[in-house]
Parts: sequence; C-alpha cells; structure tokens
Amino acid sequence: MTLRWCHHDSPLGPLLLAGMHEALHFLSFPEGDKAFGPAPGWTEDAAPFDEVRRQLDDYFAGARSAFDLPLRPEGTEFREKVWALLATIPYGTTTTYGALARRLDAPGASRAVGAANGANPIPIILPCHRVLGMNGKLTGFGGGLPAKQWLLRHERGYLRQGDSQLLLL
Repeated sequence: MTLRWCHHDSPLGPLLLAGMHEALHFLSFPEGDKAFGPAPGWTEDAAPFDEVRRQLDDYFAGARSAFDLPLRPEGTEFREKVWALLATIPYGTTTTYGALARRLDAPGASRAVGAANGANPIPIILPCHRVLGMNGKLTGFGGGLPAKQWLLRHERGYLRQGDSQLLLL
C-alpha cells in the first residue's frame, strides 16, 4: 500500500505529513538538511491526518504539551529505542545525547544516540529538538537550527507560571 501525504501550515512553514493506515510515518520541515518532499508514488490525501493536524495546531497554539497519535517510525532496533526515549522528554525541558545514552545503559554511545536523533522521521511529535549537545549547546537539527530555537522558545513561552526556564534533565 502506498503512503498518503499532505502539507500542513505551521509557524515554521508547511510541514509534510506522510503515513499509512492512520499511522504517521514521517513529518518533514520545509527547510533544513533533512527536509524532503513527497516521494513518487505517494498519494496526496489530507483526510488521514485530521487528528495529526489538530494536535499540531493545538501544540503551536500552546494548548498541547504532549501528543497522542499512532506513529510508525521505522529504523534499526537501536534507533527505535532512542526515538521511544525522545517521547519521554517532558515538554519545556531539554536533555543531552550523553544523558540519553546513559538511560539506554550505553554511556559510550552518545554519538550513536546523536545519529539516531538526527534520523528521527517524526520531529516535533518525537521531540528531538529537546536534545542538546554537551554543556547545553544547540547542535544540528533536521529542520535547521532556527527551527530548533523556535521550538525551544515556543515551549518555554507556554510553560506554567513559575516554570520560566528550560530545564536540563
């Protein structure tokens, strides 16, 4: 069966959504080194993404801090473990590649965690933007560093009163 796709307007530009059987497989930014468009053979159809679009709109409006969607990211077993950890990083907080590697009981694997993070096919929803380099430095992001900065500022702006800083896990 072929993937369905649509573009969805966002404050970061039109996001490409692609998936099959009501599960989201890909989200791509309009710019950045990982940006891509629909592949030949994909079918344009926005209907399967109604809930994805609603939840993204809520997120961008500051009314949603977590997503509840059927996802189907496909990768190696290691990458899928990293992507599952991304989903556990709380809204408005950040962590590092090294901290994620330690959570995987692989403390020497921070570069591999970084590569898996960079291969995340569903950014924003699997919040790879919340992962920073050593000492809290911003590092590469598939949608470009300006998009990563925007997402982090956006989340900081909608934290509950009293939680005005990004926290490093």
